[in-house]
Amino acid sequence: MSKRKKKHRKAKIKNTSFNQVPGHVVYVGNKENLATSLEIIDYTKESHQVKHTNQVKDVFQYKDSENVTWVNVNGLNATTEIEQLGKYYGLHPLILEDIVNTQQRPKIDEYDKYIFIVLKMLYYTEDGELVKEHISMVLGNKYILTFQEADGDVFDALRDRIKNSKGRIRNSGADYLAYAILDAIIDNYFVIIETMGDKIESLEDSLFLENPDENITQDIQELKREIIRIRRAIYPLREVINRLEKGEHPLIHEKTNHYLRDLYDHIIQVSENIEVYREMTWGLMDMYMTTISNKMNEVMKVLTIMASIFIPLTFIAGVYGMNFDYMPELHFKYAYFYVWGVMLILFVMMLWYFKRKKWL
Repeated sequence: MSKRKKKHRKAKIKNTSFNQVPGHVVYVGNKENLATSLEIIDYTKESHQVKHTNQVKDVFQYKDSENVTWVNVNGLNATTEIEQLGKYYGLHPLILEDIVNTQQRPKIDEYDKYIFIVLKMLYYTEDGELVKEHISMVLGNKYILTFQEADGDVFDALRDRIKNSKGRIRNSGADYLAYAILDAIIDNYFVIIETMGDKIESLEDSLFLENPDENITQDIQELKREIIRIRRAIYPLREVINRLEKGEHPLIHEKTNHYLRDLYDHIIQVSENIEVYREMTWGLMDMYMTTISNKMNEVMKVLTIMASIFIPLTFIAGVYGMNFDYMPELHFKYAYFYVWGVMLILFVMMLWYFKRKKWL
């Protein structure tokens, strides 16, 4: 990886819902100070209206409308307003509890008059930080309620389609809008997977450099944690989409089921890619240790060859370094040069032998 950015460990979310009465609405998250805002998109085949407000009561006029209404709530810390909205639309208290609990895993609950879905919206910021945002959706008759932690999402293209009457969305009901919202989130999963693949490829290339980054092990561990976060967010969604597609709820029309089947194929494809990248990421550390071991083996190989060459030379030098008076070779006029010659010949012959064996 080209430049390593200083990373800060994300603050852990304090769960304040323990030992609470079931259905008690308590926000569980780390964005307590964000202001809550509502975006209302009301449309028919011929008309389109968008309204931004901070007042929950502005939503109530749209409940019995014949138009399709999408109410998007940004900010989950305003539990009083969310309770008011839930009471007006007749939502079960346990649903309201799950809406404000950002640790809730993806799931689907079917009721007589509405369908409740929890999932995670994933995207990367400009700084390359992975954002996992809790999002809930209520599909009712002629309306969709979505709740997300903070402003900023992956629905801009969907808003543009509604505004400009592109595709089938303005000609269809709330069930197709629910499909379009799910499709926008799942389509962005492919962007996450593509970015993850680029990160893995970059780390693999770095592993085979002559001098890899000394922080590469930390990069691998960070990537492993990121993969786990993504897998936890996406993997349970397969069951959610499968139940939605195979169910026979009156709010889901038959023609929408065809699109839901395609959506299920997409989430299966994403899940399979995650499993592949998960295995590849787990193998990066083994690959790194293998690379380090190979480099160490090369060093030991050179040192062993050097030691093997100098062992016989050291033996000769040791023999003629002994302090004995009656060593015949010591009295030859050219004995010193003969010894050097023998040592050089041994040196060359051993180099030739190692080269022939392809040890050098």
